[in-house]
Amino acid sequence: MDSFFVYLAIGVALLVVLGVGVGLVLARRGEPRNTRPRPGIDYAPGVGDDDTTPRDTPRRLVETAVGGIDTLPGPDLIDESMATDVVDLAEWEVEVPEPAAGRFARLRQRLARSESTLGRGLLALLTRDNVDEATWEEIEEVLLTADLGVASTTEMVHRLRARVRGESATTPLAVQTMVREELLALVDPTMDRSLATRTTDGRPSVVLVVGVNGTGKTTTTGKLARLLIAQDCTVLLGAADTFRAAAAEQLQTWGDRVGAAVVRGPEGGDPAAVAFDAVKIGGEAEVDVVVIDTAGRLHTKVGLMDELGKVKRVVEKRSPVDEVLLVLDATTGQNGLNQARVFAEVVDVSGIVLTKLDGTAKGGIVLAVQRELGVPVKLVGLGEGPDDLAPFDPAAFVAAII
Repeated sequence: MDSFFVYLAIGVALLVVLGVGVGLVLARRGEPRNTRPRPGIDYAPGVGDDDTTPRDTPRRLVETAVGGIDTLPGPDLIDESMATDVVDLAEWEVEVPEPAAGRFARLRQRLARSESTLGRGLLALLTRDNVDEATWEEIEEVLLTADLGVASTTEMVHRLRARVRGESATTPLAVQTMVREELLALVDPTMDRSLATRTTDGRPSVVLVVGVNGTGKTTTTGKLARLLIAQDCTVLLGAADTFRAAAAEQLQTWGDRVGAAVVRGPEGGDPAAVAFDAVKIGGEAEVDVVVIDTAGRLHTKVGLMDELGKVKRVVEKRSPVDEVLLVLDATTGQNGLNQARVFAEVVDVSGIVLTKLDGTAKGGIVLAVQRELGVPVKLVGLGEGPDDLAPFDPAAFVAAII
């Protein structure tokens, strides 16, 4: 009997401890959170490739740095009962981005230091006293080494041969002018390099940013937001890279700095759902541009490329995609062309963003990728600074490398 009462007492004690533990857990769940959210938009996941049903109102649309809750159109987006989740704007310092106009010219000196191989190599060879066949082979090698590509190199050599034969003198100045004109013709200044940032039907312009891992895609998306805001556009960012750890946080940091709201989903969630919601919310908030950052993917992985196609299809159920910007690392050279071909087949690339252009002597990739895809290089990255993304200027580019 004594052992019975001992076991009974132990059992009662365990039940009491368990009850206290459950009570504490329930009490904690009822407590208000002490952490403040960062400026952005959180919502429940869920839209598939074939799901055209509009999603529920987002759980929270917090205040963005471009204005307070009252300044955002579409009051039905705001859940006033979640007032504790609204961020005090005084806590966030919004940076004023550097003006977009003239950025490339200001960065020209940095480009000139790194791009000397192509221009100086051609000038040195063409100003020789005797430009013979061996010299032309060296010229061809310089162009190929600079990643001009076989087709562009053949065309450039053919044009230079014809001009050298027709010139009465090959002074350094005459040769410099000749090389500049031929390079500029290959870069093609007539291509439309403007970004589709304004629409005529009142909806936001939708920009999809794609590319392989490691090209600086998310950073480029953040810099693009700064560039657009410097052009007096209101911007909303969609963090559709749901697979890379902290990718959404990285994009959120860029949004915080310039006052762009960010639509985010759960880590590992459906990227098409995030992209769809970004466009939906951007339209209801009447922003000028919605920029969607997608997950980096290897161009050789068929499943990942198919998923990128799905993201674009789902977005187009809500709004047309106005720009598909392919981010390429300029230092990868001809491998970047292989990437570009595959992406162009999947999502109809409308423009190229070349990053790390200041870190390579292979400036010919600009010419090669345009010739390969028939689409223009629209933006170039010329450094690590937040305002080192610049609209591409063909004349300034050629002048910098000569």
